[in-house]
Amino acid sequence: MARVSQEHLDARRRQILDGAARCFARDGFHGTSMQDVLKEVGLSAGAVYRYFSGKEDLIAAIAGEAVGSLRRAFERASQVTPPPAPDVLIGRVVRTLFDGDADGARGLDSRAFAGLIVQVWSESLRSERLAATLAEAYRGLSAAWSELVWAYRESGLLAADVPDAHVARTLIATAQGFIAQLAMFGDAGPEVLENGLRGLMSMDLQKIS
Repeated sequence: MARVSQEHLDARRRQILDGAARCFARDGFHGTSMQDVLKEVGLSAGAVYRYFSGKEDLIAAIAGEAVGSLRRAFERASQVTPPPAPDVLIGRVVRTLFDGDADGARGLDSRAFAGLIVQVWSESLRSERLAATLAEAYRGLSAAWSELVWAYRESGLLAADVPDAHVARTLIATAQGFIAQLAMFGDAGPEVLENGLRGLMSMDLQKIS
């Protein structure tokens, strides 16, 4: 019997994940059955269950990929020296959704992928497994961006006496908010976020009493 190559196994797993992601993006986690996934990917139940024990396992795998992609985008954006301004950094992160660089985004447009991420956030309130995945990713994001804020402070760009973790959390929240807006309304690209941040950063605070 011919031995199946690892490349073939990886490609088959990718095929299943991509098909499941399309189903979940289209009909939601709870509106999608395993039969829907089987039909989408054109494989038998045995072929799919060889890789995933069921829908919960598929959701966890897709969630891990989606969150991991954003985490890596944050980390890449924060490792530039010297660090660019926040509008540029946040823009680089959200462009991951539009450039197709994110794992799990294959075959999905930016709005559909953003919607999948929002579903993951919502599902984490019910699933301890997903909650743990998100918590680990968030710790990584916070650490990476706290280092970035420290670099801002060391270079003299950040004068306010605010804890680095608080600034990092606000930067992350900005990206999260944009992803939620993109999922719900789909009417804006990353340049809107970049321009908006640039506008806020241009405020003359001395004129505010």
